[in-house]
Amino acid sequence: MKNPIKSVLLGATLLATATPAFADEIIFAHGANPGNPRYDAAQMFAALVPACTAGETTVNVAASATLGNDVEMLTSTSAGVIQITANSQGPLAQIVPEVGMLGLPFLFADLPAVWSVVDGEVGDMIDEKAQMAGLKVLTFWDNGIRHVSHVDKNVPTPADLEGMQIRTPSDEVTIATFEALGASPAPLAWSELPTALQSGVFAGQENPLTNIYSAKLHEITPYITLTGHKYESTPVLASMVWWSGLDEATQDCIQGAAKSAGWYQRGQSLMQGAALRETMAAEGAIFAEVEDRQAFIDATAPVYEKYEGQFGDLIATLREATQ
Repeated sequence: MKNPIKSVLLGATLLATATPAFADEIIFAHGANPGNPRYDAAQMFAALVPACTAGETTVNVAASATLGNDVEMLTSTSAGVIQITANSQGPLAQIVPEVGMLGLPFLFADLPAVWSVVDGEVGDMIDEKAQMAGLKVLTFWDNGIRHVSHVDKNVPTPADLEGMQIRTPSDEVTIATFEALGASPAPLAWSELPTALQSGVFAGQENPLTNIYSAKLHEITPYITLTGHKYESTPVLASMVWWSGLDEATQDCIQGAAKSAGWYQRGQSLMQGAALRETMAAEGAIFAEVEDRQAFIDATAPVYEKYEGQFGDLIATLREATQ
């Protein structure tokens, strides 16, 4: 069965190939709200690019999903309508499946362990695959180590997740992980999540603390269990239609600015993740640790088995790199 998102992206790319690319204004689109490290990093990127292009290139930041959800922003970026998007791992994995393997359950112990992987051979391979779909990976920002929040209880054991209606991003690995844990996961756009939680469509969701706090989800789902069940990246992607028309100096400036802003974003994610627990607890969040991490690891082992036939070499590389 053809992937509908991939078909739309490739079709949009073909339609846009005759459009000339100009470097004088960059539209940088993302879905984060003020207070989120992604939002702040995009603002930093917007300040860095004019500095390294002698003012010849400016950046127009379109935040808070004003230009559509992640899938829509990917489509527009591939077509060259948007030049750059700080997007999400799940939607990108629908056209570049390899990026989804970064989210295998309990793969990374912490964020620094992730950075050494995505900034090396694995990141280069994902970039190569993405370019075939009309997207250039400039760098990987963080979307953090993820935890589960619930409307009325903590979930310290796999049994506590049994039958739980939980929202996930549109990411196959995340869905497979929660199915293995006995939950009932379903994808939903990030912008629609607060309303879905308030209306009772879902009993909970999973995200890093920075996302939970900036979207005020802890006010709706105050029970937060620090499951640390997976990592998710924020791939920063440029339109290949646009990127290929830039001179090398402009490309170096833009990619350098994305990486520099990314180190700020990563640092903010790391520090906020450590500090937010106290802040959120003071605002009413009720935290719990998992009782037996190995029980969660054992329960999600089938997720690795599911993908090893297709991505065995990559999974082996990832496991070796995280040792």
